[in-house]
Amino acid sequence: MAARGKTEQVAGVIPARWGSSRFPGKPLHQLAGKSLLGHVIERVGCCKRLDVVLVATDDERIQREALANGAEVVMTSGQHKTGTDRVAEAITSFPAVQHIVNIQGDEPLVSPSIIDLMADTLRNQQNIDMITVANPISNLDQLDDPNIVKVVLNRNGDALYFSRSALPHDRTSEEQFSPLRHVGLYGYQRDFLENFVNWPEGHLERVEQLEQLRALENGARIRVVVTEHESIGLDTPEQVPEIEALLAGSIDAKYPPNTNQSR
Repeated sequence: MAARGKTEQVAGVIPARWGSSRFPGKPLHQLAGKSLLGHVIERVGCCKRLDVVLVATDDERIQREALANGAEVVMTSGQHKTGTDRVAEAITSFPAVQHIVNIQGDEPLVSPSIIDLMADTLRNQQNIDMITVANPISNLDQLDDPNIVKVVLNRNGDALYFSRSALPHDRTSEEQFSPLRHVGLYGYQRDFLENFVNWPEGHLERVEQLEQLRALENGARIRVVVTEHESIGLDTPEQVPEIEALLAGSIDAKYPPNTNQSR
């Protein structure tokens, strides 16, 4: 899948690890006849703007599964605390890669069109350090759910802040607003990513347990793509029936149209 001769490449990197306190061995769990990792690789294979696609892992079982699904694999250290650290190590052997999309290995319904939009934005707007995704919250009960990360934007579509608390707090209830749920897809310029993984953990990052706040604390510009598409990640075994039903659903559910806006 690599095209190393081309300059200014965009890489899609899928970090995957075996260990998970809630779901050990999750990348190899079978969903509708295919492993979770296999579904993600299939989705990413539909992207048109990625020059390189890599699975980054420290586990030989995941390596074998990725290779069986046609992906290129980079073996990385087993000491990484985050997927971002693993992604940063994975691209060290690819000097032509200047723009990176970090694709969660547990989201079998991820939208290829959103990944392509992120890739194009990074390539065409190199003053943007980082890019991520959000969608409108339709169920306002989610505002008080600490497992749902919220984000607020400035007028240019860049992130002002991310929080596990309700954001923004509506004191009047008179003005209608559409709160946004953060979706854990990230893209980076290479030089920014190399700096990011070397910065110490920030105070806000530590309090909220949100890695992206380290970027904001260091003055980074994070563009947020707002989309109606809601990608659902597999976090626990209890979610398997729901996600299998979605995978077995209509072609629109499996390959949703590009309804994104990047300002």
